[in-house]
Formats: sequence, C-alpha cells, structure tokens
Amino acid sequence: MGRSAAEVLAWSRDLLDPALRAAAGELTGEMRRVAEYHFGWRDEHDRPAHGGAGKAIRPALTLLAAEAAGASARDALPAAVAVELAHNFSLLHDDIMDGDRTRRHRPTAWTVFGVNAAMLAGDALLALAFETLAAGPVTVEGLHALSRAVVALVEGQAADVAFETRTDVTLAECEAMAAGKTGALLGGACALGAACGGDTARVARLRAFGTRIGLAFQVVDDLLGIWGDPAVTGKPVHADLVVRKKSLPVVAALGAGTTASTALAGLYHRERPLTAAEAAHAAELVELAGGRAWALRRTDELLGAALAELDAAAPAEPAATELKELALLITHRDH
Repeated sequence: MGRSAAEVLAWSRDLLDPALRAAAGELTGEMRRVAEYHFGWRDEHDRPAHGGAGKAIRPALTLLAAEAAGASARDALPAAVAVELAHNFSLLHDDIMDGDRTRRHRPTAWTVFGVNAAMLAGDALLALAFETLAAGPVTVEGLHALSRAVVALVEGQAADVAFETRTDVTLAECEAMAAGKTGALLGGACALGAACGGDTARVARLRAFGTRIGLAFQVVDDLLGIWGDPAVTGKPVHADLVVRKKSLPVVAALGAGTTASTALAGLYHRERPLTAAEAAHAAELVELAGGRAWALRRTDELLGAALAELDAAAPAEPAATELKELALLITHRDH
C-alpha cells in the first residue's frame, strides 16, 4: 500500500532540503542572501528563519517518477533539486513581473532587496539548476528535458505578460500559455525522474502525465486566485481580479457570450486596477458567466487524461499509487 500524499511530500522534503540548501549555499554575497530569504531559511536581516517553503510538489514528482521507472529516489535527487531550483527561478521573476508583494505569507524578495537583486538571484538559481543536474547521474535526454521545460515555461510567461494588453485572448491561447508556464515544468520533472530508469517510452508517458497534471494545477491555481482563502494562499482576496489578470476561469467567462460576460468585459477593459468592491463584483460575474463551472469540469478532464497516461506507462508500485495520490492533491486543493 502506498503512502498518502502528505506522507510522500514529507518524505520528499526530508530528502530534498539538505541537498537544496547545499546547492543554494554555493551562492555568495547578495545572491545567497536573496535566495535564502526567498526559500524562507533566513529573514531580511540574514538571521535564521522558518518561513514556508511551499509543498515542493515538483521534486516529489521527480523522485516518484524515478521509482515508477524502476530507479531509486536517491539516484534522482540531483534532478529533483534542479527542478526545484528552476521552479524558484521562475517564482522570483514572476513576482517581479506580476508586481506581487506577498508570497508564502511573507513580503516577496523584490520588495525587500529590490528588483535587480531579485532578478539576478533568479538567474543564479537557474544556473545552479543545470550545474546541480550535470553533477548527478544525468543523461543527455535529462539535460534536454530540463532545458525544454524551462524554454516552454519562459514562453508561457511571455504569453501571459502579452495578454495583459490584449482584449481578445481566446481560451485556447490561455490554455496553451498555461501548458507552457506551469505544465511544462511538471512534465519535465516527471521526465527527469523517469529518465533515471532508462526507458524512453515510459519517459514520454510520464512527461505527458506531468504536463496534464501541471495544466490542471494552473486551473486550480487560477480558481484560488479568485476564490482562495488568503490564510491558505498567502495572497489577498481576489488578488488576480484586482490586477485584471486573464486567468483561465476569467477567459472562459469572457468568452461565454452571456450578459455577465459583457459586464465582466466592461470591468476588465479598464486601464486601472479594480477596487476591492469591483473585484468582488467581478468574481460574481465570472461565476455567473460559467467560468468557475468550466474550470472545475476542465480540472476533472485533465485529471482523467493524466491518469490514463500514467496507467499506460505501466509504473512500478507503490510509486504508481503515490503518483495518483499527488495528482489528486494537486487537482483537489481547496477551491
């Protein structure tokens, strides 16, 4: 019998943290200070701290995918660290581009150390990701898996930024953006782990599993960006609506062709952030136009498609069951 998702994440974190701290410790000066603050290990005065570091779902997927492919989690540990470093590179940059002032219930790194320092720290983490991966038992296929995932992530982020000035974003475009921005790295995480087992066909199946779960992760994240509890998300209520973010439920609602869609467009096409009252009204309009219902249906569809890919990979137990548990956790967060 496999472990629960919570047990898997705790196991993964126990394996990951010492290696992640050692990798980040290769940085010096301001870059080390910013990175260790961002990870929650130190405060803004460089004193030891115990800030939240997130669930580390991506490295957990890497470690489980390795076991599912017949390899050991220990063999995949450098890959798991590399995935987490690459993910946090993207978070440091995203917070700057999105103007987010809070992450994991703390001020974001750029608000503490400045834009330039936070941007450069993100760059340093990405360089460390490839250095860490190359120091482990990596194949050329593994290096390609990470590089392709990062390129797709950056392209997805670029599309997300471009959407800010457009009023004609389609749902298909929005899904393609999310598949790159979020799905690619979860798919890459699974591919990196599976590559430790050496079966190319299994790598492809597990990458597809991760990519679909990653897209579902973004759909749920977008739901939380509108209706999530700030005590859980670490962000203000209706955070995505205040900045008129074209998230998946919003774009689905805007394209529904209803009276609520038209009213929502009137709010979204303004040239300023929404007030708290306007954002609350926008949340009502998204729901009335069917955006919330669409997102819940789409999450279930993506979960089903992901589990079909996982089954087709014929993964070893108990990793197969534990990957399913993680998939359920990702797609059934409180929304």
